[in-house]
Amino acid sequence: MLSPSLSSLNSLRILTLYGNRFTGNVPVEYAGMVNIWKLNLSSNAMSGLIPEFLGEFQNLRLLDLSRNEFYGSIPDALFKNCFKTRFISLGHNNLSGTIPLSIGNCLNLMGFDFSFNNLSGSFPSQICGIPSMAFVSLRSNSLVGDVREQVLVCQSLEFLDLGSNFFTGLAPFDVIGLTNMSYFNVSFNRFQGGIPEIRSCSDRMETFDVSGNGLSGQIPSSITICGSLKVLNLGFNQLSGSIPVHIGNLKELSVLRLGNNTIEGSIPPELGNVEWLQVLDLHNLRLVGEIPTDLSKCRFLLELDLSGNNLQGEIPQTLYNMTYLNILDLHRNRLGGSIPTSLGELSRIQFLDLSENELSGIIPSSLGNLTRLAHFNLSSNNLSGVIPLSPTIQNFGSTAFSNNPKLCGSPLGVSCSANGSGSSASRRTRKLSVSAIIAIVAAALILIGVCIICVMNVRARRRRDGLTLVAESTPPASTESNIIIGKLVLFSKSLPSKYEDWEAGTKALLDKECMVGGGSIGTVYRASFEGGVFIAVKKLETLGRIRSQDEFEQEIGRLGNLVHPNLVAFQGYYWSATMQLILSEFIPNGNLYQHLHGHIHPGPKLVTGRKPVESPAVSEVVILCDLVRGLLENGTASDCFDRRLRGFAENELIQVMKLGLICTSEVPSRRPSMAEVVQVLESIRPG
Repeated sequence: MLSPSLSSLNSLRILTLYGNRFTGNVPVEYAGMVNIWKLNLSSNAMSGLIPEFLGEFQNLRLLDLSRNEFYGSIPDALFKNCFKTRFISLGHNNLSGTIPLSIGNCLNLMGFDFSFNNLSGSFPSQICGIPSMAFVSLRSNSLVGDVREQVLVCQSLEFLDLGSNFFTGLAPFDVIGLTNMSYFNVSFNRFQGGIPEIRSCSDRMETFDVSGNGLSGQIPSSITICGSLKVLNLGFNQLSGSIPVHIGNLKELSVLRLGNNTIEGSIPPELGNVEWLQVLDLHNLRLVGEIPTDLSKCRFLLELDLSGNNLQGEIPQTLYNMTYLNILDLHRNRLGGSIPTSLGELSRIQFLDLSENELSGIIPSSLGNLTRLAHFNLSSNNLSGVIPLSPTIQNFGSTAFSNNPKLCGSPLGVSCSANGSGSSASRRTRKLSVSAIIAIVAAALILIGVCIICVMNVRARRRRDGLTLVAESTPPASTESNIIIGKLVLFSKSLPSKYEDWEAGTKALLDKECMVGGGSIGTVYRASFEGGVFIAVKKLETLGRIRSQDEFEQEIGRLGNLVHPNLVAFQGYYWSATMQLILSEFIPNGNLYQHLHGHIHPGPKLVTGRKPVESPAVSEVVILCDLVRGLLENGTASDCFDRRLRGFAENELIQVMKLGLICTSEVPSRRPSMAEVVQVLESIRPG
């Protein structure tokens, strides 16, 4: 804790203690430090309410309490005698309530940072009544309302960050023409309308971020008037039209993000003229044509994401020029041809995804040189031949190569001799001596004997313990010919063990009225048995995913080891060559989508089994997403938190909650990818 004895230093003007581990609050004894000019206590672990006596310091120029754990509202008295105050930073705390109107008393204030809190209410007009106001940061709060008219009054603005709030109406685009404007961020709000033609732009404008709104219309080519732009982020909107070719004239641009819009046309080759470009994100658009070879001139590119388009042609052979590339994502296009061997020269790459295309030919062995890979996917193409044995790519498992019918070898478990894809050398046979053949046969017999003994021991142990029932497919002779023969394994004694009972119970798989829901990996049915026993049966869509019974049982074994009070109990499985089923405890009350977006009976329960809210009326339908959004706007989001999470920084939980709202959007194109989710979570992480 801070020592009260410092208050005895009557002539102290500057007290800077940032970046330590001080706890507790500002000692009340500090109220006597009336000569203080600069008080910086940021980046500690201090907590409690912000002391009102800080507003009595008439000579205070700088107050920085950011990156602590202060909570409660910002006191009105904090701005009582702030005539000389130039900058106030309260960001990265757990502050709530509204922004005090008394901030208008600080007539010489040049800027403030209240970002990453849980402030609610509207944008006070008094802020822009301060003539020297140049820096405004309110990012990641729960502020609402129309801000355009208020912000336009700020004629001295240089930095404006209103990102991640709930502002509505038209975005205040006019301020980008202010003489000293350098940073404009209104991302992830609810602004509507289009981006207007830009008649004037500050020569200092470096960041223009309007991502995550509901903006529509085309990208104006006049955006290139902002010749000093380094970051242009228009992603996650409803923008249409084509990519302006004149963006290639923005020579200082380092980040260009246009993903998740309805932009059409082709990729302008002129983008290759942006020599210092580091991030090019054009994912989930409607782009056609080929990938321009001119992009290879962007030698400093770190991220290239062209996924989710309709691009055709071949992958440019010259991408190896991007020697600093970390991320190359071309999945979900219509790219053909072979994988360039030169990709193996991208030694810094960590993310490589070429899946869901029409690539053919062999997998270049040079990809084994990419030792920094953390994500690798070549699935769902027309690749052929033997998968290179390099551990670098073998470690990503069979899913990285699945749905390539002509691929063979490890880790797919498909014999190359079986599909004729092996090399000529692998098809040559060698003559073995008689003694070698005898030794091999003897070893094989011994191995088979050991395996038989092990299997008999395992079955005997299972029968002895009585914990697991294995019903090999032995239907009675009278069974009709359409019954599927397979292997049934049960982990619960409460389930029937007779074949006839299961024959009746699994008729639910043919009854649409018993269908509970479905997804990308299968459909769930409710099956019932005598005695009121119900289970959930998931019929898997495993085509191209699981190639053998051993692989299926191995995956099921992993699933069976998952034990958690919020997960349904796993009760068994069924395997046959044509059908695979997972048996689990049946839980009524609908599915997660219905609870998030409504369309369900009153009183929803999530996977925890607890009611997230207590409905005022029994007949009232609660739509969870709308409820959470309303609590955020009202500044009462903490009501949603599990009581066991109270020890965490409330602001961080609120930011994760906002991310959850975006991830559960009913419009699929507005949901971020997992890579983008990770980026947002990293930005929320303290420090």
